[in-house]
Amino acid sequence: MFGKNFWAGVAATIILGFIITYAVIATGVIPANADATPGWLESWAAHTSLRATLARDAPKAANPLPPTDANLIAGVQLYAKHCAICHGTARGDASASPIAKGLYPRPPQLATDGVEDDPQGYTYWKIDHGIRWTAMPSWKGTLSSHQMWLLSLFLNHMDKLPSGPEGAWKQVTN
Repeated sequence: MFGKNFWAGVAATIILGFIITYAVIATGVIPANADATPGWLESWAAHTSLRATLARDAPKAANPLPPTDANLIAGVQLYAKHCAICHGTARGDASASPIAKGLYPRPPQLATDGVEDDPQGYTYWKIDHGIRWTAMPSWKGTLSSHQMWLLSLFLNHMDKLPSGPEGAWKQVTN
């Protein structure tokens, strides 16, 4: 159906595309500095990949832990110990630490940028596996599955906490 010249043109176009891509990367046209604004292609690729991975791999089952005061407070305590340094406190953006301000991409300040509307399985997956090309580490080797579900529970309820857990949340510092 297509002649030899057509396929030679397709091959040449693909090879030229690889050469141009290599040249752009090798000459530093794409910034590698942590204080640069990501380009639209970088943002699109990262967000699209993360959304697709979460849709495919995140736990679909409900959080096995009920939102009791004890579980929510345990989640707050884990957050204070492991997360607040990057993701802030109940004060939101105003509590961004110097570390958080220097990271690229900047971690969301969860009291402001929240994840309350995310399925808890998505939050669990992010804690468990981390997010590539960000400073979000995998906590798989540090936290147990139970602890990751406690964190997911707290983050899902952080904007509507009962008074006991709310008091614990407001005391978190980074």
